[in-house]
Amino acid sequence: MSFQKDATVVFVHGAWGDGSSWGTVINSISEAGLKVVCAPIPMTTLSDDIAAVQRVIERIDGPVLLVGHAYAGAVIAGAEDSKVKGLVYITALAPDEGETVAEVFYRHTPHSEAPQLAPDKNGYIWIPHEAFSKAFAQHAKADELVRLEAVQRPIHVSCIQEKSPAPAWKKKATWFLIAQEDRMIVEKTQRFMAERMNATIRSAPADHTPSLTLPKAVVDIVLEAAQATLTN
Repeated sequence: MSFQKDATVVFVHGAWGDGSSWGTVINSISEAGLKVVCAPIPMTTLSDDIAAVQRVIERIDGPVLLVGHAYAGAVIAGAEDSKVKGLVYITALAPDEGETVAEVFYRHTPHSEAPQLAPDKNGYIWIPHEAFSKAFAQHAKADELVRLEAVQRPIHVSCIQEKSPAPAWKKKATWFLIAQEDRMIVEKTQRFMAERMNATIRSAPADHTPSLTLPKAVVDIVLEAAQATLTN
C-alpha cells in the first residue's frame, strides 16, 4: 500500500509502561512504510499527558494515526490537531466528556486476579510485583516480565481523577482491539467503550499487553486503520 508523505503512527504507552512496551510492533509498522514515533507522557495529570502528545504531533509534518494502550486511550482522545486522521485503542480506556478514567476503569467488577491499586504517600500508583505475572501480562515470558517490571513508571492518581475533555473519538475514525483475556480492564468494560465510540472492533485472545504478547493482532489493526486513513 502507498501511504501519504510523512504519514506517521504515534504510539502512546499506558500506565506503568514506556515506549518499549510497543516492542516489535514498532519495527513491523516501520517495515510497512510508515514513520513511527513513541510519545513519552509524564503521567502526572491527564492534561499534562495530553499536552505532551500534542507537542509530539506538532513536530510531525504529515498525517498522524494515534495509537493508545490502556490509560493512553483517554490521552489520545484529548489531543486536538487536524493532522490526526484516526485513533486506535489497544485494550484502552475511553472516558466520555466529563468522565474520569477511574469511572470507566471501575465500571464493572474487576477480574479476580486484578491487583488492589492505591497511591503511595506522593500520590503515585505502582503495580505490585506479583501482579505482573498474574494480571498485567500473564502470557508474557519470564524475561519479558523482568523487563516490564524493571521499566515500570508509576501513574499519579490525578491522571485518573481528572475529568476528560470532549473526546476526539466523537469526530474521528476509531478502531478498538478488545483483549479478551485482559485481567486489568475486563472485556465487558472494553466492549462497552468500543461500542459507545462506534469503533471498528477487532478481538484477540490477548492479555493486557498484547503489543508484547500478541503483537500480530496489534500490527494488524494498526495497519487496517492506517490503510483507511493514511493512504494516498
